[in-house]
Formats: sequence, structure tokens, C-alpha cells
Amino acid sequence: MLIENDRSRNLNWMDMSFKFEKLIIWQKAMDLAEEIHESSKKFPKEEVYNLTSQIRRAADSIALNIAEGSIGQTNPEQGRFIGYALRSLAEVVTCFYKAKRRKYIGDSEFEKLSPLLKRGFKSELFFNYFN
Repeated sequence: MLIENDRSRNLNWMDMSFKFEKLIIWQKAMDLAEEIHESSKKFPKEEVYNLTSQIRRAADSIALNIAEGSIGQTNPEQGRFIGYALRSLAEVVTCFYKAKRRKYIGDSEFEKLSPLLKRGFKSELFFNYFN
């Protein structure tokens, strides 16, 4: 049972911030996940439990792992979570290739997200955490 006192009534959990909320890479990962969610709305209904679900979960996992790795972790543990984020990024890239091959997205949609997915985001994860 929670015991409430005067001090706890004055605390608003929304006023507290986490270290990861200030990380630009986490903010970019959040934005990327929203872009991927929007793009995947164009996938056919038959893919809702397959490719659509997979790409959305993988995209969300990038930011989730960055956040989890930034909370009170040792450097090796933090690196492990960044590794998970990179693996999720690789999943997203592979899912986009599959979507393009299956003609769920066009070349312009693929080209819009491809540079960010393959170069910018990956290098930023490496340089921000391993250098």
C-alpha cells in the first residue's frame, strides 16, 4: 500500500526528466519511429501482423534501448543497449528493403528514409556512445 504524505502530493512525475530525454539521438529515434509508423500505414492489410508489426516494433525499439541504456548503467552495459538499438536499426533497414521489393513503398519514399537509416543514424549512434 502506498503511503502518501504532504511532500509526495506536491511531486508531479511529469515534471521529472530523465537523462535520455536530453539526448539528441533519442529525440531523433523518437521522430524516426513516427515516420516509420506513418510510412507503414501504406502497407497492405495482409501485412498487419507481419511486416507492418515488425518494422514498427523494431523502430520503437531503437529509442527504447537508448533510453534503457542511459539509466544508471555502467559503460559496458550502456554499450550493450546501444548495440541492441543498432540491431533494431538493422531490422528497420531490412524491413524497408522488403517493403520496397514487395512494392509497398515507392522509390521516393525509400530514398527519403534510406540515407537517414543507413548512414546518419548509425554513425551518430556510434560516435555519440563509443567515442
